[in-house]
Amino acid sequence: MMKEPKKIEYDALVIGAGIAGGETALNLANTGFKVLLVEKDHSLGGKMILLSKVFPTLDCSACITTPKVSEIARHKNITIFTESEVTNIIKKSANSFVAQIMKKPRYVRVEDCTACQLCEQACPVNVRDEYQYGLVGRKAAHIPHSIANPNAAVIDIENCTLCGACERVCPTKCIDFTMETEYYELHTKTVVLATGFTLFDPIEIPRYGYGKYKNVITSMQMEREIAPTRPYNTILRPGDGKVPDRIAYVLCAGSRDNTVGNPNCSQICCMYSIKQAQLLMGALPMADITIYYINIRSFGKGFEEFYQQAKSMGVEFVKGKIGDIKESDNGDLILRYEDINEGVVKETQHDMVVLSVGVKSNPTVSNIFDKGALKLDPLNFVAQDDLMGSPSKTNIKGVFVAGTAAGPMDIPDSILSAGSAASEAISYLIQYQEV
Repeated sequence: MMKEPKKIEYDALVIGAGIAGGETALNLANTGFKVLLVEKDHSLGGKMILLSKVFPTLDCSACITTPKVSEIARHKNITIFTESEVTNIIKKSANSFVAQIMKKPRYVRVEDCTACQLCEQACPVNVRDEYQYGLVGRKAAHIPHSIANPNAAVIDIENCTLCGACERVCPTKCIDFTMETEYYELHTKTVVLATGFTLFDPIEIPRYGYGKYKNVITSMQMEREIAPTRPYNTILRPGDGKVPDRIAYVLCAGSRDNTVGNPNCSQICCMYSIKQAQLLMGALPMADITIYYINIRSFGKGFEEFYQQAKSMGVEFVKGKIGDIKESDNGDLILRYEDINEGVVKETQHDMVVLSVGVKSNPTVSNIFDKGALKLDPLNFVAQDDLMGSPSKTNIKGVFVAGTAAGPMDIPDSILSAGSAASEAISYLIQYQEV
């Protein structure tokens, strides 16, 4: 039986604590408004905190994100709900929204946890680590990742055997299996949607062999292999732990493809692949890196120079669409493709293939409002009501959108989008505040 929800009140609700949601919350909070920041995951920072470096400057992604996340966590005007979901929002009047929030139990009292990892060492259960995108395992009792915020353990209750080993070794006795789901009724004046994006699942393109051939991985898995918080000490192919000599990138894996329902360009795939190629050239100086592409879209500031730099470093670019990938007996992969420039079909062999997966919309955002209340675009991103004049406005007055919830964009554009959403939300709050 669901408990009676606790009633809470804030000036603004920001849904999603990635870089766009965090930036929006900070801008609102710095202006003096009370903000509730709701994140479904165990940690703030979204996908950016898991990246290696950012293009085209090759600045450390975690070095940028971690101080920002720390500032959000310490801000007196921001309240954070992790492991939480906004299940419903109803607009009552011009500056009145009522949101239902479900806060799932962490089974650890965060304020008492010292992140000693003794519970992790004692836990007998091993499952795949979602933060390392399945490359390694983790325990049922675990700290999400080394730069997580809050930096505290969490119990994966779905895989926990309730053996009590973690409780027995915990020095602060902060593990509490009696925790229950909490329900809140939030009264707020404005809402910002920063629910982010999902990555295309290459299982939908069987000819690439993802999920069948162990040495075919996604770009996000490669990102984790390169990152400072990586699962291995070097770049390894998952099939046998060999250091790869010939790495292939397949661009537009799930982008610009009507057959998988994603005809749009994801904007970031070309550049993050070129970034990874440059980093691999540094990590594996003797390796050959080949990027198979349809078109290189280096449209942003410094992007074309970054592309030319990769070429000068020795990265090979082949204009061709991959038709098929097969595995040889030793785990190597044979790529069959059409060479566009020569107009012939060719085959090449690589140790490892990285699928540069595209960006798709987050389907959960439409479920927050009554059916049809929030307008979506044809690709199920949040529709921007005034794209040229005020891109953060949605069709619901007082509800704004930030970052990749509105469509594919890179990190600088997401931060700009967050600034726009925060400005519009602040203007809305000032316009309707009580005199």
